[in-house]
Amino acid sequence: MTAENSPYQPGNPTIAAMASAPGPAQRGIIRVSGAEVLEVVEKIIAGNCPEIHPRFAQRYECQLRIADGDLQLPASLYVWPTSRSFTGEPLVEIHTIGSPPLLNEILERIYTSGARPAERGEFTLRAFLAGRIDLVQAEAVLGVIDAPSHEQLQTALDQLAGGISNRIGSIREELLLHLADLEAGLDFVEEDIDFVQRPVFLERLSTADQFLSGLIQQSSDRMQSTGSYRVVLAGLPNAGKSTLFNALIDSETAIVSPIAGTTRDYLVAEVSEANGLRYELIDTAGWETARDGIESLAGELRTDQYERADMIVWCSAADFSKTETLEDEARFQECQTVKSELLRIMTKADCSADSEVAQVAVSAFEVSSVEKLRSLISSSLNAGNRDEELIGSTAARCQESLKHALESVRRARELVDMSAGDELVSMELRDVLDHLGRIVGVVYTDDILDRIFSRFCIGK
Repeated sequence: MTAENSPYQPGNPTIAAMASAPGPAQRGIIRVSGAEVLEVVEKIIAGNCPEIHPRFAQRYECQLRIADGDLQLPASLYVWPTSRSFTGEPLVEIHTIGSPPLLNEILERIYTSGARPAERGEFTLRAFLAGRIDLVQAEAVLGVIDAPSHEQLQTALDQLAGGISNRIGSIREELLLHLADLEAGLDFVEEDIDFVQRPVFLERLSTADQFLSGLIQQSSDRMQSTGSYRVVLAGLPNAGKSTLFNALIDSETAIVSPIAGTTRDYLVAEVSEANGLRYELIDTAGWETARDGIESLAGELRTDQYERADMIVWCSAADFSKTETLEDEARFQECQTVKSELLRIMTKADCSADSEVAQVAVSAFEVSSVEKLRSLISSSLNAGNRDEELIGSTAARCQESLKHALESVRRARELVDMSAGDELVSMELRDVLDHLGRIVGVVYTDDILDRIFSRFCIGK
């Protein structure tokens, strides 16, 4: 199915739903969209409202009839009477007092006036089917709602604004023009006319290769993520990890003991920062040679957490003996092979002022010291997210299409290098264009739409 023959029709039934967050608020918003939206809304407006213009988007101040017309409620109507709205059809937003009983009363009157309740994501689905946004932008709507941090919110907003879509569209358009030239040349194969300059074509394919490779790496990283950052406290037994864990979450969750090896399992707690960043903090068992089955299992769990971490905070205790210091350095070097950001700190800083081997010295008993560490973790996680262009749901959906597109680009490059026939190169380009089209929604199927929009909430 393509966007050109989509099921969207201008006469779609009028739908309505709450568009603001649930619960009481200073203002509540109800969204109504469909071919007969003006007729539906006019049935609940008291007679003192200015006449709604049928062609121009405007704001109107009016009174709404509620409680069988016995009460009138002040409201602002934002009216888009033509197809130049978010959904690509006539749309009205009702802004009024954010009282849940009043909003529910308005919705009930709208439903009895000819609209039906909107389904999950139906407003955004109509926007996509009407060509107002592409599929990547549609997914970004949900990304904006679910963003766990300011940086991930910015990634979703950039995607919603069309940043990544424009780049994919630009590459797709360039390859489409080259495909047209290649296929035109097939009609003049006997004339020895070169429609495509091979060096320029190879440069375009190289650019596409680099771009797609970068997106595939991003999508792989996002697929491994749980949707929240994971920060793992690591180090030798008795390095002060559990004490630091309790200090960072401000709770006595982990058992603390001077006896090495107290932690056998791992503990998880969520940390929320003032800037909106959230991450899972994980306290793992100390890194040592297993002496029994339980310690062996603890080591396996620890290794699994290391591999899944976005950041590992390696704890080197200030009161380590010379033997422990050598062991700590050896284990730290091994930890550097794990593909995660690595931050080395010196714990138990109240026992020593020497922090030459660590990036920061921390005492779990000093509030300012703990806050400094939290700030460092937060800034490091935020910095690691700056280059992301895909939200998690888009990365998951697009990964296979990106891989197939990249494989076809590389096959096309090989064919051009081998001076193969244009018909063979054209076949690979068509495959690239098909998979890029699946990403932005030029080509799609009903099951793809169902998977995407079923995750939305009502009113979006």
